[in-house]
Amino acid sequence: MKIHTAEFVTSVGFQGRLPVSHLPQVVLVGRSNVGKSTLINALARRKIARAGGAPGTTRLLNVYRLALARGSELLLMDLPGYGYARGGASTSGFDRLTERYFRPDPEDTPDRPGRVGPSGAILLVDGRHPGLTNDRKALDWLRELELPVVVAATKIDRLTRSARTKTLRAHQTALGHTVLPISAKLGDGLPTFWAALLALVDG
Repeated sequence: MKIHTAEFVTSVGFQGRLPVSHLPQVVLVGRSNVGKSTLINALARRKIARAGGAPGTTRLLNVYRLALARGSELLLMDLPGYGYARGGASTSGFDRLTERYFRPDPEDTPDRPGRVGPSGAILLVDGRHPGLTNDRKALDWLRELELPVVVAATKIDRLTRSARTKTLRAHQTALGHTVLPISAKLGDGLPTFWAALLALVDG
């Protein structure tokens, strides 16, 4: 996929104003340290996202804008990672900022009727660790929201060729969902991933 421009737009904290845009939004959901920032940089083909120094240190909603050579634009909404908090404490699902994004209180945006919700969500799971409880809970939560969901397993370059097929099958069995294997580092699986992402955008 050819990218015309790619840029970081803004970060939103818990008390921050939720983004308003007419552009389609695709949400990136996943555990802390699953590789969301690395994937964003691979999609953009430049470094526009910066990973936190340790799992759970980034507690912001980060917004990125991609202008595609085909003439369309989209926003990637990188939500705070779940499953690991500062100090090593485990968390149980999405935090309050994520709840605000998916289910905004009408009083939160009374002057912004143009806010557009997500076209779909991408759940990223660590390719090395199938069947994690938090991943299964996240997918169930997204299904409850009735959002189209793409699931992708990251970091498959860290698995041997023989282990990839077995591990991918374990992911799909645990989640009950098709899982796309990708490596942002090597570019493996990214063309198929792009096609799935654009399908979310195009509805």
